[in-house]
Amino acid sequence: MCRRIVCMPYVIRNQTGQIVSISDKLDTACNEELALGHPEVQAFLEAAKQQLSSSDAETIRVLEDLVELLIRKKLILFTDLPDAAQQKLAERQRMRSELNALHDLMVGEEDIL
Repeated sequence: MCRRIVCMPYVIRNQTGQIVSISDKLDTACNEELALGHPEVQAFLEAAKQQLSSSDAETIRVLEDLVELLIRKKLILFTDLPDAAQQKLAERQRMRSELNALHDLMVGEEDIL
């Protein structure tokens, strides 16, 4: 068994030679081995992290909207949520309200009241 730091991942490339998948297991589709520190592997992993981060932000908004809907429909009470969750949701709602208020000040692209 190899240590995670020492293991070299196996990659799958597309027709243009770009890495499109990484695996820790050798198989017929994933048979090229590259060092974890290889620039292409690092670039692939960084891009994957950025995609996940972007998806996280979108998912958080969906969850906020879901919680708001459940509260509005009285399926849960805001006070049923843990204190930390209540504080975070209230803070995000406050920030969104402030941003919306600033946005409402905009008349046109270049005009601000």
